[in-house]
Amino acid sequence: MGETSLWHPPSASTIAPDVDAIFNFVNYVSYVFFLGVLAAMVYFVVKYRRRSATDRPAPVVESKWLEISWIIVPTILVLVVFTWGFKVFVRMNVAPPDAYEIRVRGYQWNWQFTYPEGFTTSKNFTVPVNRPVRLLMDSQDVLHSFYIPAFRIKQDVLPNRYSAVWFEATQVGTYDLFCTEYCGTTHSGMIGKITVVDQDTYNAFVEAGGDVGGGTPEQKGQRLYQQQGCAGCHSLDGSRLVGPSFKGLFGSTQASSTGSHEVDENYIRESILSPGASIANGYPPAMPNNYSTLTADQLDGLIAFIKAQK
Repeated sequence: MGETSLWHPPSASTIAPDVDAIFNFVNYVSYVFFLGVLAAMVYFVVKYRRRSATDRPAPVVESKWLEISWIIVPTILVLVVFTWGFKVFVRMNVAPPDAYEIRVRGYQWNWQFTYPEGFTTSKNFTVPVNRPVRLLMDSQDVLHSFYIPAFRIKQDVLPNRYSAVWFEATQVGTYDLFCTEYCGTTHSGMIGKITVVDQDTYNAFVEAGGDVGGGTPEQKGQRLYQQQGCAGCHSLDGSRLVGPSFKGLFGSTQASSTGSHEVDENYIRESILSPGASIANGYPPAMPNNYSTLTADQLDGLIAFIKAQK
């Protein structure tokens, strides 16, 4: 892992050292100015304190060199930070021509990742180590902000337009992903993980269509429940979130915008693939139409997992 500090997690991308360097420069210069101003305040309080009721201050004669210095020195520092920061900014925003491109879509309240090979994952995504990756991003609804602290990248994700950011991960591992723009009631739950793997593992991930785990359909469904961001809207303990809880859902009677329905396999399948067809009473039509790309095996797994939530 890269260097860590009080302010940052360990760095894990090629751009992170440059971002850390300019951050530390501004930070340490601020410390120097803060201590200098504090020391001057203490000195002036002691030196120019009123010693008696008849004490009168002497006329102050300005110092041209002092006035020139506090104009020139901050100007030089501002120009240094601007030039240095602009170079890092350009590097962060101009991806290499051979970068691997992943489409990212933000929506309340999850992330969706579409790979060049055609498959899609939600909430979490996987990339190869030591390979430039460009993220082409947009929002389905409101303003979001895509932030990976370990990579030192952050980019607003906007509706009705594309934005982009790129990185090259240098360390195999799993890193946190956040939305850092308030986007609604479940903003705090709009989190995920990015997994960095070696190229051979990534090739296996691609060949498996994004699902490299085995197990029973219920176990696969449990993984998808986390990967696809279902946990942000559907609890497993009966608590009310954006959508109905999965606890005891299967086999129950659900009142919806199209009448009452028994929650069976077909009802769950329709609710996943066409969430606007029948909205559960008392809940907003907040489920996105992003799950039509799920394979038949993935749908079987999710249905098996929901059926098991007694």
